Amino acid sequence: MEHKTIEYLTKVARVHPERAKEHRLLRRERLYRFAEILERSGGPVSLLSRVEYQPESERMLLRDDRSPLTVAFNDPVLRAEGLESDRFGDAIRFFQLTRWEAHELLCDCHYTGPTTPAMIARRARMIGNRQTVGELWERTCIAITTAWRSWRGSSGT
Repeated sequence: MEHKTIEYLTKVARVHPERAKEHRLLRRERLYRFAEILERSGGPVSLLSRVEYQPESERMLLRDDRSPLTVAFNDPVLRAEGLESDRFGDAIRFFQLTRWEAHELLCDCHYTGPTTPAMIARRARMIGNRQTVGELWERTCIAITTAWRSWRGSSGT
């Protein structure tokens, strides 16, 4: 086997250095990023309409050229994180939303009057602030472990 330097190889071939596993954004961080992007967008947005009345297969494909999801999909960071499109179903998967959370965030029936990107951003942050089952489980495990160690330490074992 003949060894060549990276400098030499870049002259004769396309070299794609292997990246170390990068930090993946958590659900909360994704929703916060979504909120920031919406606030910076400044332009009008169109919410999806009558989401709850669509058959499941059609609901997952819902989209609008001016929806908040299109704003999110235009962000290179969220796309690099895995946001596949500006469709309702892809948003549910990517932002790890329950159907109720997605409906609450993106359907026009949950807003009154003209809807601004800032209003949707506030709601995205509110959803992001909710503790997930995983976070609750982690806190419970830590509490049990701490109590167990405290008990073992006080029992002289």
